[in-house]
Amino acid sequence: MPNQFFCQPWCRRFLLLCAMSLIFVAGICRADGDHDRARKALEAGEILPLSTILQQVERDYPGQVLDVELDRENDGRSERWIYKVKLLRTGGALVKLAVDGHDGTLISRRSKD
Repeated sequence: MPNQFFCQPWCRRFLLLCAMSLIFVAGICRADGDHDRARKALEAGEILPLSTILQQVERDYPGQVLDVELDRENDGRSERWIYKVKLLRTGGALVKLAVDGHDGTLISRRSKD
């Protein structure tokens, strides 16, 4: 027989709210760390400013930017910063770009129509 307490609608809503709050707080903590890493990389001259990357993306791939991530990836020989840009092109195509954070060169392009 299931526990009557957890079957109450208000209890399920409360537990869902608690879970969403924890996810939100964890996201803020991660975002603060990501912001600090990006700022330090920019100050050290390791990456181009996001505005520069977005100007280049807008010029070559007009559309609405939906998301941008900055990751440091290791290919076994070296590490590099990569901007991952997701954008929606006119006509509805979703494009995912990987751009070298140091010099702005396009690493990869994937699209879904």
